[in-house]
Amino acid sequence: MAKQIFINLPVKDIGKSMTFFSSLGFYFNPQFTDDKAACMIIGENIFAMLLIEPFFKTFTKKEIVDAHKSTEVLIALDAASREEVKEMVKKAVEAGGSSYMDPQDHGWMYQHCFADLDGHQWEILYMDENALPK
Repeated sequence: MAKQIFINLPVKDIGKSMTFFSSLGFYFNPQFTDDKAACMIIGENIFAMLLIEPFFKTFTKKEIVDAHKSTEVLIALDAASREEVKEMVKKAVEAGGSSYMDPQDHGWMYQHCFADLDGHQWEILYMDENALPK
């Protein structure tokens, strides 16, 4: 079983991406961060590697998707509350990202989303498992 997960995302500008995600409360591991890549800490064993596009291309023979035009992945992160969901999306939009869908309230689950500066889609959700329909 895997012990850690690393999501690799192509970005146009490491500095701007780090500023954007720092404004959302994320931190970076300086040991794995340089002018080509930034290791964003999402959780205890969950990381996003933000790789400038030329460096990202060294890991694949496929074309990089323009995330402003196409969706290849939805990155879903859980939050501790509905308020935390709302606050993270608000901060993302204020930092230059965009909200691409209206919030969804399913009673037991509340979700909202944002696209980062490079168009990658982030789903932020709060689940109250005690309120799951039986």
